[in-house]
Amino acid sequence: MKLSHLKQIIAYLENFGKIFTIYRVADSLIKISFEKNEEIYFDLTRSNSKIYKAREVPRTKLYNAPFDVVLAKRFAGAVIEKWELVGGDKVLRIHTAQKSSYKLERTILQLEFTGRHTNAIVLDEDLVVLEALRHIDAFASWREVRVGSILVDLPPPTFEPKEYPLDDVKSHLYGVYEQMQQDSLKSQRQARLNYLQKKQEALYATLAKLQSEADLLSEAKLYAHYGELFLSQMTSFVPYAKSLELKDYDGSSVFVDLEREFVRASSLLEYFYARSKRAKQKASNLHLERKNLEEKITHLEHFKHSVKDADLAKLSLLSAKTKQQKSKRQDDNIESFFIEGYKVSLGKNERGNIALLKSSKARDVWLHLKDRASTHVIISTDKQSVPAKVLEAAARLCVDFSVLYAGRYLVDYTHRREVSVQNGANVLYNNYKTIEIVK
Repeated sequence: MKLSHLKQIIAYLENFGKIFTIYRVADSLIKISFEKNEEIYFDLTRSNSKIYKAREVPRTKLYNAPFDVVLAKRFAGAVIEKWELVGGDKVLRIHTAQKSSYKLERTILQLEFTGRHTNAIVLDEDLVVLEALRHIDAFASWREVRVGSILVDLPPPTFEPKEYPLDDVKSHLYGVYEQMQQDSLKSQRQARLNYLQKKQEALYATLAKLQSEADLLSEAKLYAHYGELFLSQMTSFVPYAKSLELKDYDGSSVFVDLEREFVRASSLLEYFYARSKRAKQKASNLHLERKNLEEKITHLEHFKHSVKDADLAKLSLLSAKTKQQKSKRQDDNIESFFIEGYKVSLGKNERGNIALLKSSKARDVWLHLKDRASTHVIISTDKQSVPAKVLEAAARLCVDFSVLYAGRYLVDYTHRREVSVQNGANVLYNNYKTIEIVK
């Protein structure tokens, strides 16, 4: 925050003469309510302090530390006697007074927006520290902030601050919050995109490591040949050997390096045939494994595309971690989200779609793009009806994870009992309704 802006904000704050409520909204965020329903937020985050206005900032928890107790006791309902800028630096003192039946009690709230010294300190009239957001002892800094000690002023700035006039302070305060939200959204988006990119790169690496069908069939043939040769020469077996020499049918020597030591000849023979069988099975299922990986990569591409355009509410939905019971670990081919308490699941690929169709219940709601290939989406519910807001959000997920391009899309939905599985993830369905989603 610029010193010039703080001066203009103080001039704006001088319009207020009473503190109605004051409390912490977050660890370093103090909310003060003045007359005329004016609410100002003082963010005392080190190296990123600011003052702003917002329609509402959710309270993260109820704070009851000594600082919070003193804050409420000394300032709630207090009259503001003076707003003061201290030492030509970004230090604001709010001088207040509370009248009791016995005396007039004066207290100062000092808010420091000065980088590493950023703090909120409650002082009495003699500048003795009553409490502080951050207590600082003499070992941590030359400037001690300790209950019962006199607060030492910060040295004045060594530079001549520039002036940055504001057209409208109130608009500026709202603008600070809006910019903060945009910065937060940008940061959260990037963090989520980085996470998805790493997952995608891992899948690409796995895909690249897949052996070709020809190599697997060649491996199967080779180990079957080793098995045939060894079967005819088992009498020459040496326990615990790390390599094996076999005579081929043409009399040439065949040397085989063994992955582990074998005690019995029968175990080695089983190993050769098992390796051959496994390579043959991998070759026959290779197209399915490749298809599964490619579909997961495509799913993550849809996920990234959805995150790029997400607002804070949608990003929160897309970034929420689902809590899974250890006994009910979710299928890796299924992605799940929670929308207003409803579990919404979608298939990452054909396997995921098939698994969803098999595991869903009759009353669950099933969604699918109209007349085109798409992910299957299931809203888990025991109720006859699902709120329209949840239906729309689930339909939007169906669109987001099925198509990359903007446009108008129709999503059909019905109860799972109305869906008849024909083959794999191919279905027929009845008694459906349709919702339009603009992407």
